[in-house]
Amino acid sequence: MLARRGLLRLGAGAVLSAAAMPGVSLAQTLAPQAGPAIRRVALHNLHTGDKFNDVYFERGQYVPDALHAVRRVLRDWRNGEQHEMDERLFDTLNEISTRLDTRQPFQIISGYRSPKTNAMLHAKSSGVASNSQHTHGKAVDVRVPGVELSNLRKAAWDVKAGGVGYYPVSNFVHVDVARVRQWTGA
Repeated sequence: MLARRGLLRLGAGAVLSAAAMPGVSLAQTLAPQAGPAIRRVALHNLHTGDKFNDVYFERGQYVPDALHAVRRVLRDWRNGEQHEMDERLFDTLNEISTRLDTRQPFQIISGYRSPKTNAMLHAKSSGVASNSQHTHGKAVDVRVPGVELSNLRKAAWDVKAGGVGYYPVSNFVHVDVARVRQWTGA
């Protein structure tokens, strides 16, 4: 019994030590084991028509073929460039879907953006960050059919996985897995 307690303390200490490191959250320390054993996400890229609706995580690990397919759906639609996407983004979308209790796909307005595309958009609008999380594969701009945009924003914010931008005029919510923050745009 004492040996088991010692092992539990050692494990808890390792988790807490890792979580105490700058820039590392407890959720990041526990991922990918934390959360549902099977995770799925439904996406529909409005610019390319590409869709994904499948399991991307099972048996304790991310499914490489699924991640490759999602990467294609989230590519920069202006030039076709693909980029590694942060898996936590899919976990966040999965959690948002669960909170919204919907099987409707996330309509993708913007996924990955190449630096060239982002620079062009930034030059046209002050609402586009020069070092956008989109260029790092850590952000998507989305809406969900049949879900009020304000409800999508609330669900995204409740997850507390990163940034949430609310764009009611443009009709989308920005979701990223950088630091936790929120804002309202046009």
